[in-house]
Amino acid sequence: MTLPASLRTCLLSLGVAAVVAYCLAPFGWMLVSSLRRTSDIFDNSPLPSPLSLENYRAVFDPAQAFTRALLNSLVVAGVTTCLALLLATFTAYAMARLEFRLKRLVLTLIIATSMFPVVSIAVPLLKLFVGLGWINTYQAMIVPSMSFTLPLAVWNLTAFFRQLPDELEEAAMVDGCTRGQAFRRVIVPLAAPGLFTTAIITFIAAWNEFLIALSMTNKPEMQTAPVAISKFSGATQFETPFGSQMAAGVLVTVPLVIVVLLFQRRIVAGLTAGAAK
Repeated sequence: MTLPASLRTCLLSLGVAAVVAYCLAPFGWMLVSSLRRTSDIFDNSPLPSPLSLENYRAVFDPAQAFTRALLNSLVVAGVTTCLALLLATFTAYAMARLEFRLKRLVLTLIIATSMFPVVSIAVPLLKLFVGLGWINTYQAMIVPSMSFTLPLAVWNLTAFFRQLPDELEEAAMVDGCTRGQAFRRVIVPLAAPGLFTTAIITFIAAWNEFLIALSMTNKPEMQTAPVAISKFSGATQFETPFGSQMAAGVLVTVPLVIVVLLFQRRIVAGLTAGAAK
């Protein structure tokens, strides 16, 4: 039996609402908990009463060094994203346009490298970086982060470049462009949605990275935000500052949410669009 269109629409809307509620429930509870007083942190009421900002004041206490941690996260995630996008753009274009034996195997190996657990490479890299004197430096966090962001970027951009017709470069070369000029002036602008989407995904992955940053730093001034949150201390050694951790989690998550909301159209375009109209 075929359901009426209005009923199908209603069921679809309910399903979407249920998925959205399920996805947003943890963040909503984190936000509510961050606005409770420390004495009310285990209260189960849906809204904080009374409203309190003491957890946010505690987060920005100079003793926590959270502002510096946010800056470190921004530097590490920003540089990782720029390097990964630069290298992946040329690599993906070559993989999409060049024909050679075992190309599919090469692509498979590229994406397979990102599937290794981070813990499996942390110890060898730690030993290597100790010898190089890289501990407590930005490069000690950026280089390992490239091991999982770069394959992801290459895979995404290769699929996008394949959608761009070869005739685009050929037409540009007929008009007098070299291969490099055709790539820079024609292909890169058309690939902007895919590049933007890949940059957002890469930035989020690098921003949320925890184990590498924890392993490669032991100075508070070099820790990233996720590491700093894990090391928040309470008034005594027996107290866990849940409220401060919730507030810091909100501060770390909100920028990512805002970026995705502002650029959601570009992200969708990058995932679905091609050059041919």
